[in-house]
Amino acid sequence: MTEEHRLISAESVTEGHPDKVCDQISDAILDDLLKKGITNSVVCLERLQAVGFPGGLTTVKGYIAAHKHLIPA
Repeated sequence: MTEEHRLISAESVTEGHPDKVCDQISDAILDDLLKKGITNSVVCLERLQAVGFPGGLTTVKGYIAAHKHLIPA
């Protein structure tokens, strides 16, 4: 029998790293938009891109779907 070997890799950044700070800023912007009832993913993406967000529409749609609890009834 042969032994199976696997290589597992993960990337992480420490608190205060620019990537982590940028994520926190984009999350706060999206949270604020959702709390105001702004749920159009294109509008949200345009607001994020105005402050340098490098992500795409799929990322924004996923965030909105996962944070529907922030949208006022």
